[in-house]
Amino acid sequence: MKTRVAVPLLDLDAQYRPLRDEILEAITRVCDSQRFILGPEVEALERELAAHLGVAHAVTMSSGTDAILAALMALGIGPGDEVITPTFSFFATAGCVSRVGATPKLVDIDPVTCNVDPEAVRAAITTKTRAIMPVHLYGQTADMDPIVEIAQAHGIPVIEDACQAIGAEYKGRPAGTIGTAGCFSFFPSKNLGAFGDGGMVTTNDPSLAHELMLLRNHGAEPKYYHRRIGGNFRLDALQAAVLRVKLPHLPRWSAMRVANARRYDALFAAAGLDARITLPRALLDRSHIFNQYVVLVPDRDRVRALLTEDGIGTEVYYPVPFHLQDCFATLGHDRGDFPEAERVADTCLALPIYGELTPEQQQAVVAALAAALSQ
Repeated sequence: MKTRVAVPLLDLDAQYRPLRDEILEAITRVCDSQRFILGPEVEALERELAAHLGVAHAVTMSSGTDAILAALMALGIGPGDEVITPTFSFFATAGCVSRVGATPKLVDIDPVTCNVDPEAVRAAITTKTRAIMPVHLYGQTADMDPIVEIAQAHGIPVIEDACQAIGAEYKGRPAGTIGTAGCFSFFPSKNLGAFGDGGMVTTNDPSLAHELMLLRNHGAEPKYYHRRIGGNFRLDALQAAVLRVKLPHLPRWSAMRVANARRYDALFAAAGLDARITLPRALLDRSHIFNQYVVLVPDRDRVRALLTEDGIGTEVYYPVPFHLQDCFATLGHDRGDFPEAERVADTCLALPIYGELTPEQQQAVVAALAAALSQ
């Protein structure tokens, strides 16, 4: 039986409508100023983001991908270097390592959180290791204390890929403020999303912040004088204006996602499905902001097809770990090298979790999943 309620994976319009007038006013302010590249809107956003996260410096970038790329460049990572990172994440994590000429040193994930396994990181250290890049996947932080301890013991930086985790915390410390640098994305689907691409690097190191500001503007200081080669990684002022409107609402929006996650947990338990699928687990020593609510489902692709027929939006984050991607074949890995990542990639399924999701819609998702599993 088909559900009567269609549920999209994400409904950005539901978030936009209450803020429409304020957002259009902010956009108009930028248009009237004719200051579209960097300038006061970007500077104000950076101050507000730094204050929000309790970090000394927030350097905005053109995307989360460019944030990771700029952080690697600023730390001087390049050919001959290795960067330890999980094999299970969005492609930019490992892709940016390769783009600077370094080698992604891939490791497996923790089966509970889907984040990097600190002991796998420890075992992967070599004389070529120049950085560790943990990923705070789906909105929950990696286990940062042992990762930072490993990095300090070897005198190497930690670059946090916090692109899915703005507002998440680890033992009371915000994601992206624990390591040497934190990289964030403002892609529209994120808890804090722009009206296009956007990103940020956070750091408490003033020298690193200065280097990041140079790199995002072709390495120029002053204008047209280039100490090193950078790129065009600047955030548009229009995007900054939109994000400034949205930022004060971020804690409430994340709390709404957490409430929806808890409702899902209760609904799945009441339906007896918690014994048939693996629900996401929020650990007690960290806060999960549920950029995604990802369950592990047997026969995932068949179940997903049935949910699509039933009008339920889903997504697979992510179907192929890095070590099995064609472009990383030269790393020499085979299926079976990282079993936990492969298991998750084969079974993970993201369900709608946006803040404006209604209890009726969540009930429809649970009912549709129960029906799909029974077929």
